[in-house]
Amino acid sequence: MVQLRDYCNRLINDGVVSRVVDFNYSQAYQAKVYQKHFGSPIRQTHNYKGYPILGTIFHIESNQSEYMLHYDNDMLLYQKPDYPWIDEGIKLMQEHPEIIAVRPLTGPPTKDGIMYQKFPYQKNPAGFYSFKFFSSRVYLINPKRFDKLLPLPILWRSYRRKYMNYLPLGVKTLLNSITGKGKLDSWEVMVSNKLEITKYIRAVMDSPKAWTIHPNTRSPEFFPALPKIIEKIERGEYPPEQAGHYDLQLKYWL
Repeated sequence: MVQLRDYCNRLINDGVVSRVVDFNYSQAYQAKVYQKHFGSPIRQTHNYKGYPILGTIFHIESNQSEYMLHYDNDMLLYQKPDYPWIDEGIKLMQEHPEIIAVRPLTGPPTKDGIMYQKFPYQKNPAGFYSFKFFSSRVYLINPKRFDKLLPLPILWRSYRRKYMNYLPLGVKTLLNSITGKGKLDSWEVMVSNKLEITKYIRAVMDSPKAWTIHPNTRSPEFFPALPKIIEKIERGEYPPEQAGHYDLQLKYWL
């Protein structure tokens, strides 16, 4: 912990970050933010895969700015030097109150604008694609607007006993809260479920000047190739087979 503190202080002193926030592990804080975000107390702090639910909420609640940007630490980003995608994303949110979150293009651009997605989307002539599925890997949000989605539905991925699948959601939530035996589904799935029943959408910008790739593989070939992949992406270069694909098509980069 001392070494971690030292590294954090170096980042502040070097101007890389402006502040470091200590996580609030108190039960009182957990109860407070879960009541706000889910309308109910929950014992679990992580989902069934170990992804932080409480940590994600803390990340949003501790924000002190009008807008907040999140990147998972493994995401690969290209941004043309003269194109500030964040500024453009904020502008889109200001012009379209139905946008709850915005992000750059998922995968390098294709000539016809097609994205190879498993979730349905619609093209908006204002310069973005609209989705009802939320993605937690990259998102720019206005926290106050995001609050309008709350509370989110509490979704459970698995249960100790199969008969619980036939119980009403409220009963399952209560039993899982009491017993602590249930496993939470992903936060992005809960947000997506709420998007489905509201006017809000997630926007993916259609500009070819900024795009991301998700490195979904950790194969033996991936890590030795990663430095060269990063160099190419920083130059805006990619194999044609990668165009339109959100996940890294590793074999075409080797």
